[in-house]
Amino acid sequence: MARAAVPGRLTAARGWRPAELAGERFETPTARTLLLRVADWPGHLPGQHVDVRLTAPDGYRAVRSYSLAAPADGDIVELTVQRVPDGEVSGYLVDELPVGASVELRGPVGGWFVWDPATGGPAMLVAGGSGVVPIMAMLRARRAANAAVPVRALYALRTPAQRYYGPELDADGVFVAYTRRVPEGYPRDPGRLTAAELTEHGLAPAPDVTCYVCGPTGFVEATAAQLVELGHDPALIRTERFGPAGR
Repeated sequence: MARAAVPGRLTAARGWRPAELAGERFETPTARTLLLRVADWPGHLPGQHVDVRLTAPDGYRAVRSYSLAAPADGDIVELTVQRVPDGEVSGYLVDELPVGASVELRGPVGGWFVWDPATGGPAMLVAGGSGVVPIMAMLRARRAANAAVPVRALYALRTPAQRYYGPELDADGVFVAYTRRVPEGYPRDPGRLTAAELTEHGLAPAPDVTCYVCGPTGFVEATAAQLVELGHDPALIRTERFGPAGR
């Protein structure tokens, strides 16, 4: 995942911590949520990420970055990992890492693409594909804090089989746009997320509204451009792009 190189107010905690897989669930056949137990976890804000390090028996190491999917629950840190073709780390985390095994974690990392329900203003959240992970963290944090600040979320993905987080998204009132295939009886034809839908299901431009857009590079760039055309301040549009490499 490539992230905007903008200085943030929060930085990575130093050093690596052992993280034991305490539980797991599959969101889709290729996406697995990992519940990692990390002693002395310092906490994190929605939108931050962590570095995960794997070490092979021969000493070879590989490091990848993954967005945090939820607020910390005591010493439990939650990630959702999407398997990518030929991904040496994502493939292991999704298909092979057994409950009780350990990896190493470093973080939390990032201060640009974050939203704090205690202090953040109104937010418009737009996710493409697996970019829903940090967006889900923001929605979960808002719910946990019982925050009244206005938040609207939109989620674009190809097919129902690729949808993360199931009924939880419906409970949060997330607008879902399928681009290739829709569920039977769905009241929207397949197609890209439109400017009209960003207007109808998002928040109107205002000096206190921050937009968060996360997903593949093409989706992020197109959505950010639409938001600017709709009148949102470019300085209040925060983006996080998923790059083609790694995972």
